Amino acid sequence: MIPRRFLAFACALTLAVAPSSRASEPAARPNVVFIIADDLGYGDLGCYGQEKIRTPNLDRLAREGMKLTQHYSGSNVCAPSRCALMSGLHPGHGYIRENRQAKGYDEGQEPVPAGTCRLPLRFQARGYVTGLFGKWGLGPVGSTGDPSKQGFDHWFGYNCQAVAHNYYPTHLWNDGKKVMLDNPAFSAHQKLPAGADPNDPKSYLQYKGKQFAPDLIAEQARAFVAANKDKPFILFYTSTIPHLALQPPQDMLDQYAGKFPETPHNGERGYLPHRQPHAAYAAMVSRLDAEAGWLMAALDEHRLTDRTLVVFVSDNGPLYDGLGGTDSDFFNSSAGLRGRKGNYYEGGFRVPCLVKWPGKVAAGSVSDRVTGFEDWLPTLFELTGDAASVPKDLDGISFAPTLLGGKQPPRPFLYRESPGYDGQQCVRVGDWKAIRRNLNPRPKSKDKTPGAVELYDLAHDPGEKSDLAPKNPEVVARLSAVMADQHTPSDQFPLRALDPPAKK
Repeated sequence: MIPRRFLAFACALTLAVAPSSRASEPAARPNVVFIIADDLGYGDLGCYGQEKIRTPNLDRLAREGMKLTQHYSGSNVCAPSRCALMSGLHPGHGYIRENRQAKGYDEGQEPVPAGTCRLPLRFQARGYVTGLFGKWGLGPVGSTGDPSKQGFDHWFGYNCQAVAHNYYPTHLWNDGKKVMLDNPAFSAHQKLPAGADPNDPKSYLQYKGKQFAPDLIAEQARAFVAANKDKPFILFYTSTIPHLALQPPQDMLDQYAGKFPETPHNGERGYLPHRQPHAAYAAMVSRLDAEAGWLMAALDEHRLTDRTLVVFVSDNGPLYDGLGGTDSDFFNSSAGLRGRKGNYYEGGFRVPCLVKWPGKVAAGSVSDRVTGFEDWLPTLFELTGDAASVPKDLDGISFAPTLLGGKQPPRPFLYRESPGYDGQQCVRVGDWKAIRRNLNPRPKSKDKTPGAVELYDLAHDPGEKSDLAPKNPEVVARLSAVMADQHTPSDQFPLRALDPPAKK
């Protein structure tokens, strides 16, 4: 059950969930609930092999729907991954290609241009009520990237990814209006004070507030479902969990306290200190699972389950070990895959993906088709009866036939790039995977030479341990040509090793 301590608060925020005045559409048009986890690894769920963290609701979602084993997030970090989802374009063509704060605003990331988020914009134009609950990250309030200008009738939560590092913020946003919370102002990036006892629970009390933001966001999402139960709707639930800082609610932490070996995190590796970092991470993943369960319960309550498509994904892979007290190795968060958030080895962007639609998507089914975030736009259009109006300039390819039990030819390729983390490109063609690094070497780096193309056979080497490039020059040449073709220069997010300097 959702904590009830903020029900009065939720009821007061009627604007975010007020029924739309738009005329009701036929009941045959399915609703969509799209849940996005934040920094959840491929191996963090029980249905993907996790043995230490309990995720019963998401495991049930896998049993009642389809589990995709080779689904890729839009990028290796938050904002460009979400841009790929909302636009249907991979990062070589999309506008946002890396996380970056917006200039000239108090908070928020680089704003997407008008018309970029064609997924919500098109659903809105078709008569769907569109809702966003959680983290945004594609533009400040009042900018071209404001969610209200990018297709969302109602949105509630964090506008800025940086503010979302704190689960007890001083404010959230409700349809563009700042809602002040009863939390003290404190940074989500600080160390345990000198002289504080790291083994004393009282040393960590200063890193909590009275209002836990995910409680408020979850209530608003459930209220949105209730308010629009008689209309077709699409709800994006963009959770901030399990992204740092480690701040799980006490009731979840208690479930894991004393279960694992612990070394207190003092904040020396960033974000907030925590006395029990292993238990805290497990508690956060279980809290995410609970939130998914609450949403599915809301669908059951309003008899919407049979006509609602539910999707669960993560926006990128897990954090590299030690940051903020995390320990991806301890939990096997990447399920043995190489890499973490920020790179394009498999662990950095191959993510869990679950899809449920009773009577349409076969229960207990599994697909190993290669799919990515850019594919969701045409897929959702097709599944909701609007395949004819899918834009022609997408990088996404509908995999609706796969979800409905049909057969499809393999995806021709899947391409990614990022100017961050020293600059990277990768492409997958069949089971071949090419990756190239050091395309944006840091200013102080002594090595300014772009890295050679590495080549891996994922069918026989999913952990990307053996670089086969020297033995397969013809494959390297073929995949390199795809990478060159799919990269378009960006003045905003250049890959300096590939792009000519911008004209002044």
